[in-house]
Amino acid sequence: MKCIINGQLVLPTDVVSGMAVIFDEKIEKIVPAEGLDLSQYEVIDAEGKWVAPGLVDIHIHGYMGADTCDGDPDGIRKMSEGLAKNGVTSFCPTTMTVSVEEIEKAFNDAREVKAEGAKYGAKVVGINCEGPFINASKKGAQAEEHIKRPDAEFIKKHADIIKVYTIAPEVDGGLECIADVFADGRVVSSMGHTNATFDEANAGINAGVRHTTHLFNAQTALMHRNPGVVGAALSDENVSVELICDTFHVNPGLYKMVSKLKGDKLCLITDCMRAGGMPDGEYSLGGQPVFKTGIQCLLADGTIAGSVLDLNKGVKNFYEHSGVSLATAFAAASLNPAKAIGEDANIGSLEEGKCADIIIVDTDFNVIKTIIGGIEK
Repeated sequence: MKCIINGQLVLPTDVVSGMAVIFDEKIEKIVPAEGLDLSQYEVIDAEGKWVAPGLVDIHIHGYMGADTCDGDPDGIRKMSEGLAKNGVTSFCPTTMTVSVEEIEKAFNDAREVKAEGAKYGAKVVGINCEGPFINASKKGAQAEEHIKRPDAEFIKKHADIIKVYTIAPEVDGGLECIADVFADGRVVSSMGHTNATFDEANAGINAGVRHTTHLFNAQTALMHRNPGVVGAALSDENVSVELICDTFHVNPGLYKMVSKLKGDKLCLITDCMRAGGMPDGEYSLGGQPVFKTGIQCLLADGTIAGSVLDLNKGVKNFYEHSGVSLATAFAAASLNPAKAIGEDANIGSLEEGKCADIIIVDTDFNVIKTIIGGIEK
């Protein structure tokens, strides 16, 4: 049994001191440190740093030169290893609008790595299937030639591995697909890469949409007479939203507003592509060339193509620009996304009985130590 002492514990709604976390594979107890017989435990001294829940990235395409759709499980393993260094303990490898054969190969790769648990680093909890059921007019960096008519049977066929998928509710067959998947109950429908009006987005929500893919990006904007997808997502209490807090995709002046409106329905994501953790230069995303310069990744025509954000830095950006508490900032990248994909009974917070997925972080949000399932990575 192990024990973390001398840390500032980041709990779901508060940050506390003077407490110890006792754990093995799971968190056994969170108790006052005073009077604890430390001779019973392998002791980890947090030295006054934050002790927080492991981060959960539910939308990430690639990292360290690898991509979910490469057709190689070693790429997902490489992502797993690299992400653990950023404090990510669970993630959803995310597919793109590529051929069905490539998508299904990625599903099989993810199944293989998921079965290995935390062997390499961050755990695969399931796939985020971003496309191919999108609107070509809002395709962003997605490949138009691979866009398909919505197909609920395809999603249900792979419901053992898909946690969430993106769909444009206004396209032909969109509402029927959403309703079918919602009735099945195993996979979350997310609206994104969509040109839906406010009414069409609400029709999607009424049919079963419960999540929104990278809010503000590749969807109809919030206008006072045309509230669009953004307006529908922000105004419906049943819908969670993703936010890329790299200060480039979304102006940081909006972080506070979104947090106030969405509360625990706000999920910080990276939408990171293979250039993450790599030097500036040319890379690829969905078979298209992408050019990385600093925090920006663009197609040749200037279209934004994913990010190179590390999630711990996303938490830092969100915390510094939103005015929320430290507990709220961390929850947005741990408990909230875990809830969004139905995994919060096991991961996402420092609570007794949950997986011992724990990170120790300094005041600049640098990750000092990552523990997954009780094992240091």
